[in-house]
Parts: sequence; C-alpha cells; structure tokens
Amino acid sequence: MTMRSRRETVTFQHPFRIRGIDRLLPPGAYEVVTDEEMIEGLSFPAFRRVATMIMVPAAGQNSAMEMLSIGSVDLADAQHVDASASRE
Repeated sequence: MTMRSRRETVTFQHPFRIRGIDRLLPPGAYEVVTDEEMIEGLSFPAFRRVATMIMVPAAGQNSAMEMLSIGSVDLADAQHVDASASRE
C-alpha cells in the first residue's frame, strides 16, 4: 500500500482549542501533517486521509514540541472560529 504525508502550516491569530486537546493553545503558526494512503484499483491515482496530526508546544516544557492526533474536521472548525473572531 502506498502512503504519503503532506505538511502544511496553519496560523491562528487568537488562542484556540481543538477537540481532543485538553488545553488552550496560544496563537501562532502550527505544522499540520496529514497521512494519506493510495486507493488501490482505480485507473487514476487517488488518496484517502488516514491521519491528521498537529505539532504543538508540549505542556509544561519551554521548547519541547509534541505531535498530537486530531480530526481534520476539528481542525477546520478551530480555523473557522479563529477567522470569525478576527472579523468581530
């Protein structure tokens, strides 16, 4: 099975929460990694998302980072809330 990982940076302008992470995260730029697997048997290459992770500051440690698994919908919801707060 063929796998690939995509990396992107998302930026939050305000402190935010993502379901599944039990603390408020500070505003800033965050690296998001999405793992995808190829869907076999098609006549064209197509991939499906199998995991989404975000790199966040480790709780209680100055410069340490941790990679936490999140839902892609939860990430989109947090981005929407952040964008809405910017307009108010």
